[in-house]
Parts: sequence; C-alpha cells; structure tokens
Amino acid sequence: MANRIVIIAGATGLVGRELLRGLLADPSVDHVHAVGRRSPPVESPKLTAHVVNFAALPSLPAADELYLALGTTIKVAGSQAAFRAIDHDANLAIAKAALASGTKRVGLVSAMGADAKSSIFYSRVKGELEDELTALPFAGLVIARPSLLVGTRAELGQPTRPGEEWGTVLSNLLGFLIPPNYKPIKAADVAQALLSAVPRAAGTTVLLSGTMRK
Repeated sequence: MANRIVIIAGATGLVGRELLRGLLADPSVDHVHAVGRRSPPVESPKLTAHVVNFAALPSLPAADELYLALGTTIKVAGSQAAFRAIDHDANLAIAKAALASGTKRVGLVSAMGADAKSSIFYSRVKGELEDELTALPFAGLVIARPSLLVGTRAELGQPTRPGEEWGTVLSNLLGFLIPPNYKPIKAADVAQALLSAVPRAAGTTVLLSGTMRK
C-alpha cells in the first residue's frame, strides 16, 4: 500500500504519540492530519495539525485510515460526564466525520474489560464506543484492548497514573503469575499492533493485550 492519507485523533497522548511517530516514519504514508484540542509538538512536512472543538467538529479531510487514541480518566476529566464527552462522544464524532469524508478503515485504542453491559462505568463507556463504531459501515475496524499502559506520561505533561505504576511493579515481581492479557503493555507495542493491522483490515478485529505484547 502506498500514498496513504491518515487522520489521527489524540496524537498528544501516550499511544497517540507512538502512532504519530510510526505514521510519519512510514514511507507509504503521504500525509497525516492530526485532530485534537492542541497541536502535537512535532513538525514534519507530512503533518497538518487541526485544532478543533470536539463538540462542534468541522468536516475532516479525505483519508484512507483513521486512528482514534483520544482518552482521559474520570479523575483528570473531573466527572463521569466529562470523561464520557472525551472517551465516547469525541471519538464517535470524529469517526462519523471521517466516514463522511470517505475514510474506509479505523483503529481504536480501547481498554481491557470494555463491555457495554459492564457495571463499571469506565468499562461500560469503552464498550459502548466499540459497539457504536462496529455499527458504522467502515470496511475495516481494529479494536486494541490494552491492559495497563507503560510509558512516561510526565513527558507529555500528563499526571502519572498510580495504577499503571503499581501494575508495572507487580508485573516485574510476579509476572509469571499474571495472565498475558493483564500484564502491563508498552504504549509503543499497542501503536505498532494498530499500525500493522489497520491498513489491511476487513470487518472487525479485536486485539487483546496479550497478543500485542512483544
């Protein structure tokens, strides 16, 4: 595949940063449109940043693929409603806008345990988004469900997440007791799994954390 045009949402996040890095380094990608609340701290002739209001999203450029890496936490967002506005509403709005512009394939950074019927609010929101994206007529959808992410959030100006830090410590000590899907995973591994799967995706594919770990 060559001459690919790609849209990425959430390029300033932990996985999004790795996705953007991989896309810009890929000679088969002609141009990347980064959609977000702020521009990524990267310059490239292949990159155009679109600073947008997710609640009033403009039309998006024509593209072959879309990568959705928008995400926050309830603590950072400040409330369940604010969390849902980012993790569900913004991702879904971008997907619909990309579909309208002709995008055929999409990759989503979701989470282990995503389930629209879950009693856990976080997992339920993630699952609802997965279901709604599956219902859209994309030619291919790849859903990545990582476990606890490993990466340096401080470099991105993000607060550290104690759960991720403790998960990494426990995995280092007791990794042989932890099932593969629940071991911490590097953000770069999640990004690479999506970058490999999305360009040729057909139908819906779910990548569990254990299969993405290197």
